[in-house]
Amino acid sequence: MSNDPKNPYRATNRPVNVSRPSGSGDGDATGGLIPYKNPKALIAYYLGIGSLLIFPLGFVSIVLGFMGLADRKRNPVIKGSAHAWIGIVLGGLSLLCGLGLTIMIIGGIMSNV
Repeated sequence: MSNDPKNPYRATNRPVNVSRPSGSGDGDATGGLIPYKNPKALIAYYLGIGSLLIFPLGFVSIVLGFMGLADRKRNPVIKGSAHAWIGIVLGGLSLLCGLGLTIMIIGGIMSNV
């Protein structure tokens, strides 16, 4: 069993590294769902969601989304294009809704004057 006469309980083969699941290319617990290597795309995603409540965040979300797509184009290994696009779309929608709301408020104020 063992090649070491001093320790009969020692395994002869080296143990397999079990800290990393097989088939996981990223080696993280999220399975590659969160693009931690592309922080611009990830921040654009979160700001895009936040911009639904605070519409000026939409502009930042759009800018960071395009920067995240540019990073992805430069380095195809990093992920995050879906997060970047969601940030761009949600940021654009929030800007359009915020602009429409602002125009309606100004129009309502002007009609009462």
